[in-house]
Amino acid sequence: MTGTIHNATSPGKQMLSEQVYAHLRDAIMRGQYGPGAALKPQDLAREQGVSLAVVREALVRVVGEGLADRLPNRGFAVPAFSDQRWQDITQARRTVEPVVLRLSIEHGDLDWESRVRAAHHRLARTPEHVPEEGESYSSAWAEAHRVFHRTLLEGCGNPVLLETFDRLWTASELARRWAAQRAPRRDALVEHARLEEATLARDADAAAELLTRHLTMTGAALATTAHECGGDGG
Repeated sequence: MTGTIHNATSPGKQMLSEQVYAHLRDAIMRGQYGPGAALKPQDLAREQGVSLAVVREALVRVVGEGLADRLPNRGFAVPAFSDQRWQDITQARRTVEPVVLRLSIEHGDLDWESRVRAAHHRLARTPEHVPEEGESYSSAWAEAHRVFHRTLLEGCGNPVLLETFDRLWTASELARRWAAQRAPRRDALVEHARLEEATLARDADAAAELLTRHLTMTGAALATTAHECGGDGG
């Protein structure tokens, strides 16, 4: 009997945890919780009408994605502005992604080229911002942006390198949104179009240089934001 009850309730708990995780992730990304804001399990449990155990599961997931920190004896919080934290992520991406792009250009086939073109077309046609989502990038654009950058690298044929990209992308997503909200506008359409053009022309040197510059500009925008907001950058 006990086993039957456990099996019946576990899927329900898992579904609740997934819902709270999705809500929390979206709220952090939209800026409803600002940099350094506390994420109090008791408050979240009350707001969402779920148990503390469900909330903690969701919080552990967002911590794992780099969207929150677990602080000793202080609970959970959104990452604070920290020049060094985000610059470390940017440095890692600048080190890894241009190399993977070169491999992708070397090994990618015609199907890969078609997917790159389709991903860029989708990105170029998706609005960056919509009124109902405020200053943040729209959810649709953010996903199209991720898919475009990942598709550029998928021709490498190395799942371990792609998993590394996935982890770095998720960890940098929050920083990218902060930078986009506060930094001067960049012509992302032109940046992405040039990146697609060089990639499909199989010009590995130009494509790698364009990608490095693209990533550097995001890191520079966030560094400026951190200093303006009194960040503890190194």
